[in-house]
Amino acid sequence: MTQNPLLRGVRVLDLSRLLPGPFCTLYLAQLGAEVIKIEDPKGGDGARGMSPDLFSLVNRGKQSVTMDLKQAEDVAIFKKMVATADVVIESFRPGVMDRLGVGYDVLKAINPKLVYAALTGYGQTGPYRDRPGHDMNYRGYSGELDQTAGFEGAPAVGNLQVADLAGGALTCAIGILAALYGARDSGVGSFVDVGMMDGTLALQVLSLNSLRVFGQMPPKGRDMLSGGLPNYAVYECADGKHLAVGSLEMKFFHEVLTRVDRDDLKKLPAVPGKHGEPLRAELVALFKSRPRDEWEALLANEDTCVSAILSPAEVLKNEQVLARGMIVDDNGKPAFNLPIFFDNASAVNGKTPKLGADNDAVLGPLRG
Repeated sequence: MTQNPLLRGVRVLDLSRLLPGPFCTLYLAQLGAEVIKIEDPKGGDGARGMSPDLFSLVNRGKQSVTMDLKQAEDVAIFKKMVATADVVIESFRPGVMDRLGVGYDVLKAINPKLVYAALTGYGQTGPYRDRPGHDMNYRGYSGELDQTAGFEGAPAVGNLQVADLAGGALTCAIGILAALYGARDSGVGSFVDVGMMDGTLALQVLSLNSLRVFGQMPPKGRDMLSGGLPNYAVYECADGKHLAVGSLEMKFFHEVLTRVDRDDLKKLPAVPGKHGEPLRAELVALFKSRPRDEWEALLANEDTCVSAILSPAEVLKNEQVLARGMIVDDNGKPAFNLPIFFDNASAVNGKTPKLGADNDAVLGPLRG
């Protein structure tokens, strides 16, 4: 059996840059697709110069060719490539590909089965469609960033690009795979329009639930799963490190209290708001009495839903991460494996392509 037959034979032409689009096509490459990264001859994807390690993390296993789609010769070659491609993905502002003469209407006439994915900040329609933006902007407009604050605190931009990666890249990957499945049966491709603001908005199930139930949001950091429940919250330990107490169900929380010899706290309400503050105060004092790893040793292997909050460096050495094979070698540096496991296939984790490394192999036969 080949290493990964799942997307074998799927050819992706990737015109995207920086983080969201390349992260989307990284998943496709790891699932076995042939991803041809099309880069500007003058420096290539901006991430190459901005952060070579970041570029490597999201572009492993792809081929690189250089083309200037402002040149008629390269446009003609690109159209030849589209004839044998399954997917085109781009992350330009709406209308750019049309101005270059390679918009969806032109390309689907060449290849009716083509799946064309446009991954943008705000989608192809609406008053914001032409605005520039980055992860922070899409998160801000979607309401997600407003909910990242602690109790009555200012919004905090964490080091996870929620809009770029989840709202954008992974949403786009789902759209591409669905459109590929449809094209296989119908013979007709699709235009996949993904706006990162839309994708991030759709992730906020709990926030929308609060609006549906209460008609307004609770104070920041006090929604049911954002710190409002004292039995579902983050607590500081004696060494300044933190513990995630995720004991949402009472059976888990009561097990925590039994393990720490505080059965007396079971009578206190585990609810949001002022009625839950007495229990929260007791828990704050309790967890500050020992270092994080002592709590981890006492509670994590029991039915408690309590875990240490690890730093990224600690995560790379975590026994569960290592047991699952989630860290792979990328030229002597750590990279993430595909976080999906199959019984008959394994992820493809190729090397990072040098700029234009595949020009001769890919473009040579198309040059007349």
